[in-house]
Amino acid sequence: MKSDFKLFFICFSTICAITAETIDGDADGAERIQSDDDNTISNSADGSSANKQSDGVFSLEDSYEETEKHLSQSNTGNNPVDSEEQTSKAKEVLEFESEQNSESSDTEDDDDVYIDNDIIHGRVLKLLNSDKTSNEMASIEILEKLSAVNHTPSMETLSLEYLYGRFTTQNVKRSVELLKILSDRGSPQSQFVLGFLHTVGLGGLEFDQSKAVLYLTFASLGNSQLAQMALGYRSLNGFGVPQSCETALTHYRNAATYVAENTELTGGSAVSRIYLADEHDAPQEHTPLLDQDLVEYYRFLADKGDVQAQIGLGQLHMQGGRGVVRDHVQAVDYLQRAAQQGNTNALAYLGKIYAEGSEDVPQNNQTAFSFFEQAARKGNPIGQSGLGMMYFYGRSTAGIDFTKSFNYFAESAEQGNPDGQYYLGLMYFSGVGVPRDYKKAMRYFNLASQSGHVLAFYYIAQLQANGLGMLRSCHTAVEFFKNVAERGQWSRLLMDAHEMYHKGDKLSALAMYTLLAELGYVVGQANTAFIFDSLAVSMTDYGADNEEALTVPVDELYTRALHYWGRAASQGYGRARIKLGDYHYYGKGTAIDYTAAALQYQLASEQSHDAQAMFNLGYMHEVGRGMQRDPHLAKRFYDMAIEASVDAYLPVTLAMYRLNLAYGLSLIGEYLSNTWSNLIGPSTEDEPQLDDYHTDSSLDDMVEDDDNTHKYDVKDIIDVFFAASEGQWDVYAIIVLALTFAGLILIRRQRVMLAARLNAQN
Repeated sequence: MKSDFKLFFICFSTICAITAETIDGDADGAERIQSDDDNTISNSADGSSANKQSDGVFSLEDSYEETEKHLSQSNTGNNPVDSEEQTSKAKEVLEFESEQNSESSDTEDDDDVYIDNDIIHGRVLKLLNSDKTSNEMASIEILEKLSAVNHTPSMETLSLEYLYGRFTTQNVKRSVELLKILSDRGSPQSQFVLGFLHTVGLGGLEFDQSKAVLYLTFASLGNSQLAQMALGYRSLNGFGVPQSCETALTHYRNAATYVAENTELTGGSAVSRIYLADEHDAPQEHTPLLDQDLVEYYRFLADKGDVQAQIGLGQLHMQGGRGVVRDHVQAVDYLQRAAQQGNTNALAYLGKIYAEGSEDVPQNNQTAFSFFEQAARKGNPIGQSGLGMMYFYGRSTAGIDFTKSFNYFAESAEQGNPDGQYYLGLMYFSGVGVPRDYKKAMRYFNLASQSGHVLAFYYIAQLQANGLGMLRSCHTAVEFFKNVAERGQWSRLLMDAHEMYHKGDKLSALAMYTLLAELGYVVGQANTAFIFDSLAVSMTDYGADNEEALTVPVDELYTRALHYWGRAASQGYGRARIKLGDYHYYGKGTAIDYTAAALQYQLASEQSHDAQAMFNLGYMHEVGRGMQRDPHLAKRFYDMAIEASVDAYLPVTLAMYRLNLAYGLSLIGEYLSNTWSNLIGPSTEDEPQLDDYHTDSSLDDMVEDDDNTHKYDVKDIIDVFFAASEGQWDVYAIIVLALTFAGLILIRRQRVMLAARLNAQN
């Protein structure tokens, strides 16, 4: 019995300490903890303490006030206490409480108070998913203790954290051990992860597509949305399973339905999809985080009464993302300031927050209705759609009124509000309040989808899948369902992986990106390939010596990178096409194949109008690798590269100088050849062709023939020289041109400075 108390108090006391630290204000945090605890306490009707232990439930006899009292005494001050100190002090509280419990536990069984392990796990999970927590290690300790008593949800969470390495050191070996135990118990989540590891052959598990599909199938039957997405992606493309659009449709529909049913009114947390390759080339343009100085400047303006700054900060805190913590309390504060100055958007956003509700801001239909009504009276489209929603679902004091809801939705849709457009489409789709009309429904859903409305995508997919109001299209329906499914709560892994990558933990980021890649996320595939590529280039960041880390054999890095570049390219990512071309050109992860490289560059040029692809095609036409040697086509592609991007101006200029130089030398060679032929007369032997020579032959080998049966003119010698040294002379030419260009700039600058001095003297 004493061991039960010890385990429980360590878990519960540490949770209380972490929660109190993460909430602004100790008093407010204590009140929130107390109110949550009151909802989780229930009295026991009968049963002995031994039976309670076997059921995985911890008993508690003392009040929570005493525990919080000790925690508040040990956690005073503004500086946060680290997890080890919190755990130590929690144990001190435990010893004090358990001594008193041991005295009365035998006589007061009927007054025992219980807390379920699921409640503790739920608290820890919220802390780990919160942007506020800074005590991840303490949470991992609690999960370890719950896992020690075979609490399945805690074991599932712990296995993922050891795999990802977000809140603890990555330990794939330990993760696989937990996953195998859970899989034998029938855990769908664990079966999915094991299927994923067999798919990619990581974590010490063999690369086995048969086992991967088996695990994924069992997980899908257990209603794992991630397994359904993985099987949907495989079925759509025929990876390891028969290619079938209908099978993919079934899997993606199930996952998308789950996402649609759990979509929040406020839109949920914002997730940025950042391609590491693009960010590497242009970090300022693709960073997902707002500059902290800029955020502080907005706070300064908001405190000075700037309405736009208040609205902006209110929206950022309402949805979170871009480095700003999701905090509905702060969102309400900023929006209320703007609303007091008469801003209608602020009123409408306040209505959304109160209509949805959260842990920090309780749901309140009357308050939401009041804010929506004030905004709608002033013609605000967000307020109109919100008020229509209140009448549509009967949240108003007047109850359900489809006529009023339709009118408000129509007014909002006329002003281009996506929520109003979506709800109009929903009314026509379901035939509620208006005659059912699938064509009108599709029209409004399309309008809403142009603004990225996730539920509009979902109903477009339903119309396409069932052929309602149009010809049925399986592939179109799958694409829309896939779009919805990829907006689920698991998309948060994209932000977590990006954060881990920039913290320098590439292996943890790789684990998350690879899992997302197998779900069909194109950004996951591209970033997985990018990390494999970077690990192959710089082995200093590779944890091959750590048996607990996620490791890949060195000779497989480029091969795996090529694999995922190919998948990303098949989904339309233009940069991936260029990478595929580079891998074939330089022989990374595959044999050198100039023709295949040229094909990939051609596709990138046509599909995404990429300047790099056009430049590469120009160079290949110039030197005749993989494509016909043609200086005119080379110049055409160089010109197209400049038109596609101004950044290509300097490299194209140098390439054009080189091309013109080579073309001029070839003309000179042709003139000298003709002159030489006129002087000595035509040869009686057949003239050798340039194609008969190999580019790796030397000039002496070309000129000296063993049988002395061939005669060569000056043109042949010049052509052979350029063919033999094409890998070097162009580099020399570029260096000379660059130095000449720099010299001209220096001379020009000196002349300008001299002229300025003369003007100053005059």
